[in-house]
Amino acid sequence: MDYSSATVVGGGIVGLAVAYRLSQSGVAVTVVEKESTWAAHQTGHNSGVIHAGPYYRPGSLKATMCIAGNASMVAFAAEHGIPHEVCGKLIVATDPSQLPGLKTLYERGQANGTPCELVSAERAREIEPHVNAVAALHVHSTGIIDYSEVTRTYARLAAENGADLVLGSAVRAIHNGPTGVAVEHDRGRVTSDVMINCAGLQSDRVARLAGLEPQVRIVPFRGEYYELAPERRFLVNKLIYPVPDPDLPFLGVHFTRMIDGSVHAGPNAVFAFAREGYRWRDISPRDVWDAVTYPGFLKMASRNLANGAHELVRSASRSRFAASLAKLVPDVTKADIVPSGSGVRAQAIRPDGALADDFIIQYAPRQIHVLNAPSPAATASLEIARSVIEQSRAA
Repeated sequence: MDYSSATVVGGGIVGLAVAYRLSQSGVAVTVVEKESTWAAHQTGHNSGVIHAGPYYRPGSLKATMCIAGNASMVAFAAEHGIPHEVCGKLIVATDPSQLPGLKTLYERGQANGTPCELVSAERAREIEPHVNAVAALHVHSTGIIDYSEVTRTYARLAAENGADLVLGSAVRAIHNGPTGVAVEHDRGRVTSDVMINCAGLQSDRVARLAGLEPQVRIVPFRGEYYELAPERRFLVNKLIYPVPDPDLPFLGVHFTRMIDGSVHAGPNAVFAFAREGYRWRDISPRDVWDAVTYPGFLKMASRNLANGAHELVRSASRSRFAASLAKLVPDVTKADIVPSGSGVRAQAIRPDGALADDFIIQYAPRQIHVLNAPSPAATASLEIARSVIEQSRAA
């Protein structure tokens, strides 16, 4: 479908990448964001990694978009003067039992076109002198960046191209008509040829406002971070990750040197009692009810009781958190870490309890709904935008 106007719901990195790309092509774009700033939720609370793609199933949207996104994000940052660094990272096996998983990651990386190599423990310690490893995967093209700055740049460029950017205005109703889509929000009403839902933690609810039954339910999981005390930052040069549990969507606690030089450690993953609940005391009865009455969540939770209990204990204990980190860098102790921020992941869960393991983009007449865009969505934001626009015009 050809269209000349679009409304984007959501002012995170994906929504503003879509707006920027649309505005480049001459489409009249309106972005509606309920918060007073851009990148207020998932985008503004992530670890700032430019991912390289060894984790993702070959041929999946995550794999293809991450590889392309790694290149397009680095190029975009260079073009617009956004601080970034392609520093590489180590994924380390700390026990021989993890070697098959490490080999699987290497094979996936090779299939996806990720520049990476298996290295010995000795070579791993040349790269990261304090690491504990029996072997490691050296991923060369991983980088670091500030995605909030990227998002603000998308917004600025979209505005320069004529986009109307509306902050502090929640969407209240969506009406789909034969000639357009009307979006009612706190500051008015906008009608356009197409509506694109990039609402992240609220994406399934926005889909329902538009009359669509989403394929998944969003359930929030909070990731809590520590960071190394400034005098202990020397323990980590770049990024150090474990071999992930293949049955979980989370990569496990890891070390990430941020673009400002700090070193973040984490996150763990616990159920959040609010979709925008960054602290234990943040509780939304509606959000809790939505989760616990959803059969998919109950099925998922029953399958992961042991993992969930482990994460809860680690959340409550700095000593346990430090012990998990020490598996990667043995010199790290409880005294070396200080509390940092937290983020909330919009985990999409299917009715059968399966965790969505790929991007999910659902289409309806005059509507596009980005329903699952976790990591590496920030890395792949320009590629997700390109795909959404191409698919919406082909429909």
